[in-house]
Amino acid sequence: MCARQAWFLGLALAAAACLAEARSAKADEAKAEGEQQPVFRAETDLVTVGVTVRDRAGVPLTDLSQADFTVVEDGQAQTVTYFARGDQENGAVETHVGLLLDTSGSMGADIELVDFEADIELARKAAVRFLNTITDAVDMTLVDFDTEVRIAKYTQQDFPRMVERIRARKQLGAETAFYDALGVYLDGAAEAEGRTVLVIFTDGGDTRSAIPFKDVMNLLRAAEVTVYAVGFLEHQPSSVRTEQRLRLTQMAEETGGEAIFPLSMKQIESAYDRVVAGIRAQYTLGYTSSNAARDGRWRRVEVKVARAAGSRARDLRVLTRKGYFAPFVRP
Repeated sequence: MCARQAWFLGLALAAAACLAEARSAKADEAKAEGEQQPVFRAETDLVTVGVTVRDRAGVPLTDLSQADFTVVEDGQAQTVTYFARGDQENGAVETHVGLLLDTSGSMGADIELVDFEADIELARKAAVRFLNTITDAVDMTLVDFDTEVRIAKYTQQDFPRMVERIRARKQLGAETAFYDALGVYLDGAAEAEGRTVLVIFTDGGDTRSAIPFKDVMNLLRAAEVTVYAVGFLEHQPSSVRTEQRLRLTQMAEETGGEAIFPLSMKQIESAYDRVVAGIRAQYTLGYTSSNAARDGRWRRVEVKVARAAGSRARDLRVLTRKGYFAPFVRP
């Protein structure tokens, strides 16, 4: 087993083993406290957008209210009828978590770890911290890919099966079907209600997929998925590193997420922390479009923040998906 493969194995095993217990404890705590939650009701015409707001220093703002937001669709202001903060969504909006793991040969060749056991332990602790925080997820979809793509969805009760599946995965394929893996995941996530968060661990390379990058971007635009990409690019050839960084950034920003590029294994915990902070600080806004046409056209969405605890609007970075495709009904 190569060092990078072992790193990912440690990451996924730790995540699976610790997530079920943490979620159960969180659910019991919320129930005991009798928290009052906004109620999310899925409606055919309800447009939902996840929004994260960061200040100039990159710190997410978590104390905004519905009155602080304005949603504009194709230049027309919309009336927000649903609002929830990320830390209020236990029991309000179902959260689905996806984990895309690149297990291809290129990942195994990225880094030669000097202190193998220490880095495995570091990866496990970072994974535990990350997934223990996402305690409101109702399920996890694991997709690992190399030459082939393998996908499985697990409920809280099924996490031991996920551990066994990861343990059984020992071989690394020589090629990388990254875009195909993403396409498979998005197809399976299309019917999920609530919010869906996808975290991708990869070097960004793709050498085998049948789906081209432009089609992947169209799939992401059509999906209601927030993507966080953690890219390990420092040991990639300079000839491809810039393009891979750009593509991972495009994937994340198109969906209202972020791309994070650790410079070393020592920075992995801070990368996890930033992902967690983004998920926990994500607001969910819902509205019924004033445009009743069912023409399947692309509609551009812009979310503006009017005020933010003394911060100037121009100093804020608003992360949200760029738009959506309208429903289509054949004439």
